Amino acid sequence: MLKKILIGLGIVLISIQFIRPEKNDSNDLTYAISKKYQVPEDVNHLLQVSCNDCHSNKTEYPWYANVQPVAWWLNEHVVDGKRHLNFSEFTKMPIAIQNHKFEETIEMVEEKEMPLVDYTYLGLHPEADLSEDQRKKIMDWAENQMAFLKNNYPADSLVMPKRKGPPPAK
Repeated sequence: MLKKILIGLGIVLISIQFIRPEKNDSNDLTYAISKKYQVPEDVNHLLQVSCNDCHSNKTEYPWYANVQPVAWWLNEHVVDGKRHLNFSEFTKMPIAIQNHKFEETIEMVEEKEMPLVDYTYLGLHPEADLSEDQRKKIMDWAENQMAFLKNNYPADSLVMPKRKGPPPAK
């Protein structure tokens, strides 16, 4: 009985290897953050090694991304990361949202919520394990970009529009 279960499990594991998520490798930079904002080389490097795999249109996949179900799990991380922030499509968003994304970047890096712990866990991406100085570089850069927006756009254009609440109860 155990032999049949193991054979069945083996067949399932082999079969799922043929069901692969779409790769995030378009690398479309039409609306990339660097098209509008100055990104110093050192900050760009930090963004590439610690952010871009999940927050851009170009993911550098590790070897284990070819093994299911790990690839599905990684794909979910990338899709969710791009939903929150995509540096490859950054300038496509309204100015208020761009400003807000800089605020969020500062907050997430400062509170060490980014890069995710499981991205650097077990030394998988050691270059993404940011030092305090590296975190400060990213935060200072984001603050400078917010200052650039403040100096070049009307104040009301940098404010996130209020969300409409539910309609009043009848």
